[in-house]
Amino acid sequence: MTTEHEIVRSGAAAAPSTGRAPRRPRALGGLAARLAFLGPGLGYLIVLLLVPLALVLSYTIFRRGRFGGVVYEATAENFTRLFDPLYLDVVVQSVRTATLTTVAALLIGYPTAYVIAGLPRRWKTLALVAIVLPFWTNFLIRVYAWVILLSGPGLVNEALTGIGLIDKPLQLLYNQGTIVTGLLYSYLPLMILPLYAAIERLDPQLREASANLGARPARTFWSVTLPLTLPGVLTGCVFVFVPCLGNFVIPEILGGGRSILVGNLIRDQFLKARDWPFGSTLALAVIAVLVLLLFLQAWASRAYGGTEGRRA
Repeated sequence: MTTEHEIVRSGAAAAPSTGRAPRRPRALGGLAARLAFLGPGLGYLIVLLLVPLALVLSYTIFRRGRFGGVVYEATAENFTRLFDPLYLDVVVQSVRTATLTTVAALLIGYPTAYVIAGLPRRWKTLALVAIVLPFWTNFLIRVYAWVILLSGPGLVNEALTGIGLIDKPLQLLYNQGTIVTGLLYSYLPLMILPLYAAIERLDPQLREASANLGARPARTFWSVTLPLTLPGVLTGCVFVFVPCLGNFVIPEILGGGRSILVGNLIRDQFLKARDWPFGSTLALAVIAVLVLLLFLQAWASRAYGGTEGRRA
């Protein structure tokens, strides 16, 4: 005669064998659901990213036709032209402009994000809205606003003349400083938001512990706050540097076409010179640099995160 404990043990032993069979349909259903949700995004990436990128990559090995376009004859000339001093100067100038803009954005964005993170919740929300608000306006309108501000009869020159600082209008447009100013204005929020997110996640008890141990505010910042927010710094620098390197609208409008950056060079190869193979080669080189920067940023974030976890 079986006891109650034996019945329970026999039921527990039989449960796994009866419960395993229905898992396969659920797994198949879960895979179908994932594909259904991933389908639109994957289709978007394939059609609008991978296919154009494949076309750009394929054009790099062909040569330009006599009257433009593509002649499907394999050549390595496009890659050798990349090292022409004329084009190297354009790349160096583009990297210098993007670097100056990124450094300026970091110097302005970090204190701004630090102050916003310390505000009360209501004022914090208003400050973040004010940071994002310019993105709600058309990009070209925001760029042309700087032309109105900085032109000869513009508001800036009128204000400086009115208070007696200058006697005649200054030439504020069409120079390197104006281009950096326009890029900084356009992409500064991309620096502030990642920094704010990194500072907001920082545990305030760490700074309190540093202060209790006798560290001054400056020492606490350099030893605690800045190292712990370094991933946000790297993310913001990449977010600013990447669009600055390929931008051609701001150098064209605020620079007056006098400063040729790599974005303008790529555009001219496609639309003016009609040299699609060399334009594709330039675009591919820029994409390679940007992808390398993204990988370095991800690697640095993981390495720092691993170091932080080991310390904890």
